[in-house]
Amino acid sequence: MKWIKRAIRHSFLYPIVKTARFERTMRRWTEQDQEMVDFYRQFINPGDLCFDIGANMGNRTRIFLKLGARVVAVEPQSQCMAFLIKHFGNDQRVVLVQKVLGEKAGQAEMMISDENTLSSLSHEWIRKVTESGRFGDSTWRKKQMVRMTTLDNLIRQNGMPSFMKIDVEGYEYPVVKGLTAPSGTLSLEFTPEFMDAVYQCIQHLSSLGKIQLNYAVGETMALALSSWVTPKEMIGILNGHRNAELFGDVYVRFEA
Repeated sequence: MKWIKRAIRHSFLYPIVKTARFERTMRRWTEQDQEMVDFYRQFINPGDLCFDIGANMGNRTRIFLKLGARVVAVEPQSQCMAFLIKHFGNDQRVVLVQKVLGEKAGQAEMMISDENTLSSLSHEWIRKVTESGRFGDSTWRKKQMVRMTTLDNLIRQNGMPSFMKIDVEGYEYPVVKGLTAPSGTLSLEFTPEFMDAVYQCIQHLSSLGKIQLNYAVGETMALALSSWVTPKEMIGILNGHRNAELFGDVYVRFEA
């Protein structure tokens, strides 16, 4: 059975099957969707501006819209952007940006995975998760040249977001380096193989202003800590997960 699944994944049929699955997701509202709405409500109010960095197929964009927010969805992959245009292109609350974010504007080469959620600009991240076997037999066989802009530019063009979701498969630090002033609350994905990049993000953000941090494990949709902590405390907590199989998101908010 495994070899059949592997063969399908590496065939031309897989993107079609994957897109069909997302189409079905868009047509229904699940208990998990509601859990996400309830979770993100603590960060997002009606009328707020949100940035969905690494929007993929719009999973979080959909949730942010449900909360009454306006969304700038940033996604470089052509197949994903076609899906986003189909489902959100006529929604005046959504701005679609087919670019990646980084430390400076320009162009970059993206490694495209057979699982589009795993496509990345970071060769090192791909190497580490391949060595750990975190994503099974996923491969990165294709490449795509993509346009790059910065968080500063995105803010200049669209306004200051109340919340930013950054999920860019190991490229979080260059994305955060493109921010040179305090912003609203933001989330950063972490995996144990690439924890140093999260530490760099925390250090950069703390250089912009005083910050507090929390985190959520996996897709639990619940903050793990009852109170927010300092950068030093968060780094200590994450160090405890370095050798574990845990992944999740770090949440960062600037103090007023």
